[in-house]
Amino acid sequence: MSDGSLPSSPQIGLFGFGAFGRLIAPHLAAHCPVRVHDPLLPPGPLMPGMAATNLEDAAACPIVILAVPVARMQAVARAIAPHLPRHALVADVGSVKILPAEILCRELPDHVRIIATHPLFGPQSARDGIAGHRIVLCPLRRTRPGAVAAFLRRTLGLDVILTTPDAHDRDAAMAQGLTHLLARILSEMGPMPERISTSSFDLIRAATAMVRDDAPDVSHAIAHLNPHAGAVRRRFLAIAGRIAESDDAKDAAPFPERAFG
Repeated sequence: MSDGSLPSSPQIGLFGFGAFGRLIAPHLAAHCPVRVHDPLLPPGPLMPGMAATNLEDAAACPIVILAVPVARMQAVARAIAPHLPRHALVADVGSVKILPAEILCRELPDHVRIIATHPLFGPQSARDGIAGHRIVLCPLRRTRPGAVAAFLRRTLGLDVILTTPDAHDRDAAMAQGLTHLLARILSEMGPMPERISTSSFDLIRAATAMVRDDAPDVSHAIAHLNPHAGAVRRRFLAIAGRIAESDDAKDAAPFPERAFG
């Protein structure tokens, strides 16, 4: 497996059984045995091909997926590090990539392969299935992404995007950061119109609904753990303020009289 290939029938250790862990676990268990570790789960079967187990047992798998909040990534990485087998492949699924990449490369032993990932879907957008959705891969240590990308494309039907952690976070600062910001603003403005609306506003409402119920740790990571998010947010608010001031000035100006007839 040191050449970047995957074992023919790998066992997957899945850390975290929150909303996203529960979403992806059945899709993985349909193809590979999955050992789930979450402090809130008692050991035992969960569903066909999937069982809850202890930390050491899940970390001993040849493939380990960390579906835990970015804020907990360092603690989990340190806990599993002594139990990872040689050439194990470790992946995270965090919404930001620079920080998890730094943590995993620093905390995990040199014999472990690392790939940072970000599935660009969640329980709301993928409630009818994950096929056709996009996933970002950022190959890090000792990892050539060919076998992983092939499994994701051919077996799970995902659209794979290869990039770097920095390039990911630059784009995500706008794509995710602004969506979450708009969702927070609109939610505080009160009920949105239902009967008198437009197709464009319906799309805005649907977009905000997809992220409105995201876990607080996800929203925190998007807004505060992406090093590019603050600059994008400040630029957006500055432009919005300038446009609002311009519109207010026009509102205060007398309406030009026009001749009719």
